[in-house]
Amino acid sequence: MELRPLGRSGVQVSVYCLGAMMFGAWGNTDHEDSIRIIHTALDTGINFIDTADVYSQGESEEIVGQALRGRRENVVLATKAHATMGDDPNMSGNSRRWIVREVENSLRRLGTDYIDLYQMHRPDPTTDIDETLSALSDLVHAGKVRAIGSSTFPAEQIVEAQWTAERRGRERFRSEQPPYSIFVRGIEAAVLPTCASYGMGVLAWSPLAGGWLTGRYRKDTSVDMTTGRAQRVPTRYDLSLPGNMRKLELVEELIKVAADAGCSLTHLAVAFVISHPAVTSAIIGPRTMDQLTDLLAGAEVTLDDDILDRIDQIVPPGTNLNADDAGWQPPALTDPAQRRRPPSDRQAS
Repeated sequence: MELRPLGRSGVQVSVYCLGAMMFGAWGNTDHEDSIRIIHTALDTGINFIDTADVYSQGESEEIVGQALRGRRENVVLATKAHATMGDDPNMSGNSRRWIVREVENSLRRLGTDYIDLYQMHRPDPTTDIDETLSALSDLVHAGKVRAIGSSTFPAEQIVEAQWTAERRGRERFRSEQPPYSIFVRGIEAAVLPTCASYGMGVLAWSPLAGGWLTGRYRKDTSVDMTTGRAQRVPTRYDLSLPGNMRKLELVEELIKVAADAGCSLTHLAVAFVISHPAVTSAIIGPRTMDQLTDLLAGAEVTLDDDILDRIDQIVPPGTNLNADDAGWQPPALTDPAQRRRPPSDRQAS
């Protein structure tokens, strides 16, 4: 398994990162089977595991912790915080109050006394970035966290965090974890160049576009909207949306490209992601051993310029087929109140 530097952190990580989102109630509920999958991934050269507190409400972290007993020192372990973890309104977000509390919960669930990469799962517009970086810096200085990162941050907030760290003497984000696939290329415009400029590692999540690039969804099939990811994020699979219908059309074209490249659509998709010079690792998230075996079989696939050019013709660089695949939209777009003056101000003008 190829190793690449995680930005300028000095840490070497495998080009495939094992994503643990599907271990637990969200996917594979058999803990022993999930542990076998993790062990197989480690035995084949993967040294990088990414999870999050919110994955199956902590169950994923617990499974990963069990799997790493006796093997912890040889693994670069990443987890994330931000999402809601309880009914208390303060059990979420990027505040110092929550970060300091939740990192202890993650350490306990993971069965470790340090986390190699602790990431903010999403931006938090209600919290000053200096508040977040201050808390994370304290965790680094205390030895509980080795490095910090962001996930699904827009380019302007990545820059703001870097500037804040420099001006306030905080630890800086060493990595960004954005969505990236043939169908979700929006980050090519600004996020990836920004990460490269600041020497940040990039861990690409959903390189298979949530299953669209496995060939599972074809023109003659339907999408079950009552299970799995389709239930959690229905707008990414709703076939009444033009962007999702377009995916079905383009899958047929990409299958032909994959055949000409001598590989499966799945292998084409992951190889595309890791071919970008700014990308450190592609996060693969198998639910079963068969899925892991298939993904590992594509680790040596490389794409020549002709194949990459054909992909560019099918989905132009910087294009997201469905805006909801971007993972996060700023409140300025999602909250109409932020785009409208109060009635009293309108009358005064």
